[in-house]
Amino acid sequence: MHPQPSPSCTARCKSSVALRWCDRHRVAGPAPPVTYSLGWPDRATHSLGGLVQRHSTSQDKTWGDLWGALHTALPAAPAPPPAMVVSRIPPALGGGCLRILTPLLLLASAASLCAAGIPAPPACGKPQRLNRIVGGEDSTDAEWPWVVSIRKNGTHHCAGSLLTSRWVVTAAHCFKGNLNKPSQFSVLLGAWQLENPGPRSQQVGIAWVQSHPVYSWKEGSRADIALVRLEHTIHFSERILPICLPDSSVRLPPNTRCWIAGWGSIRDGVPLPHPQTLQKLEVPIIDSEVCSRLYWRGAGQGAITEDMLCAGYLEGRRDACLGDSGGPLMCQVEGTWLLAGIISWGEGCAERNRPGVYISLAAHRSWVMRIVQGVQLRGHSQGRGPAGEGAPSPRGPR
Repeated sequence: MHPQPSPSCTARCKSSVALRWCDRHRVAGPAPPVTYSLGWPDRATHSLGGLVQRHSTSQDKTWGDLWGALHTALPAAPAPPPAMVVSRIPPALGGGCLRILTPLLLLASAASLCAAGIPAPPACGKPQRLNRIVGGEDSTDAEWPWVVSIRKNGTHHCAGSLLTSRWVVTAAHCFKGNLNKPSQFSVLLGAWQLENPGPRSQQVGIAWVQSHPVYSWKEGSRADIALVRLEHTIHFSERILPICLPDSSVRLPPNTRCWIAGWGSIRDGVPLPHPQTLQKLEVPIIDSEVCSRLYWRGAGQGAITEDMLCAGYLEGRRDACLGDSGGPLMCQVEGTWLLAGIISWGEGCAERNRPGVYISLAAHRSWVMRIVQGVQLRGHSQGRGPAGEGAPSPRGPR
């Protein structure tokens, strides 16, 4: 993110470079059947995101253990009067003894699952710790825990945003010519400084990439969005959390203050210096009609399509740049950070009257949700402006 522009239309992709789940079942009388609905089901593996563990060996209970626990927890039954003689055995399978025992066993089973501490998905868009982009500034550690570095052959290539424990969203142009070569890429999560990612960061390979079917692999093309499937489930922490997608209630009128973040160049041809600290920059949303006029190509060839958003400064000097492609345009709505757009394109970096162009997540929300199961939506902003399905989107290729 840098202050000095360049005259060419440049792809921003720099190629050189618990909640504990525990329904506290209280049983008064026969217990209802216990059912479990856990978060993050993953359509591709049907493994609930790999986060649900059945009973481990240490958590298994023998019938003797269960009975012992029940016997300890329940008051002893009063002894029968001396003259009483029980001459009839309990009816098989359904006598009074089993009618009492069955709900108690269900209760013990539920208590055992509660003790297992099955995790629930963390709330999206909520950093748990808050301690250059052209003209930007250093972020703080764990300030943007969903921002990831997409690496090609071990070097930072693009940025992306974590949606679930198995999915990242980024710009499609980051994989131009390499869509079928996922082994060249990896994703670094939880890093604040790329040259000092720290022991709490995680690096995972890419299983495959799904680009939007409408994307044409040309600079400035609409639908510059891709979903990245990670090779395995990642572990959430205060440095690694998902971001929310905007629901249909979200409106982002002009001048809404949003933020971008990335590890891209600080000026054209000037990479982010050591130790490559994640940069952030506040950018206002620009009216879609104003942006369309700025990028008008004549003869009815408007560069700003219906799924694009513009954000930045008409005077230039502050903007996203090479290496920031695929990173997030983030807007806070009612205390929660939403992924409004994806850094996509722009003419040069930080040039006058050439603001950044982003691909709108509101415009592609339905497509993302068809592929990524478990993504979280949030909304309810005030004001009027372009949002919801079909709204102008974040930035195009840079």
